Amino acid sequence: MNHEHMNNARLQFYEPPFLAPMSSLRPHDVAVALQLVLTPATPYRALADAVGISQGEAHNAVRRLVFARLVRSDTRTVHRGALLEFLLGGVPYAFPAELGPETRGIPTAHAGPLLAAEFAAADPVVWPAEHGEYRGAMVEPLYTGATSTFRNNPELYELLTLVDAVRIGRARERHRAQSLLRERLAASICGPQ
Repeated sequence: MNHEHMNNARLQFYEPPFLAPMSSLRPHDVAVALQLVLTPATPYRALADAVGISQGEAHNAVRRLVFARLVRSDTRTVHRGALLEFLLGGVPYAFPAELGPETRGIPTAHAGPLLAAEFAAADPVVWPAEHGEYRGAMVEPLYTGATSTFRNNPELYELLTLVDAVRIGRARERHRAQSLLRERLAASICGPQ
């Protein structure tokens, strides 16, 4: 084997440090970004509590969001236009969801609080939860801590249900959820779009 061929072989397996697994967005990073829209410049402890994750994971999520250019590193403000683009065009593909069997749980997507009045809940969708008061087709939440937002963080819960409508909804539900996400992100105080 000649020297040039060996160098080419090494290049195929070389992964630069800036492309390490830390840079890949995780589903709960979406919730962290949405919480930063709701409460900009939140300290990490409060951010973690609001989203339902550990403080270390909140810090790592912000780092990944900065790497993805969805959050500014100096102020931790969300680039709302970029986030909206990712929510509408990226999340359904990066974090797809499928409906499962009927179960007890917390309403989401078109059965969630912002869309239920517009879309008859003939086919309700729920995050599985023992304390849930509704029955419907199961969908796994974007991340495991999402179910706690139902009681602990209603504003984030509402946004997460809209994200679920974008992920799994039919055309009318998706379009209405997209419109509400645009309104909510534009109406949030502080920070650049």
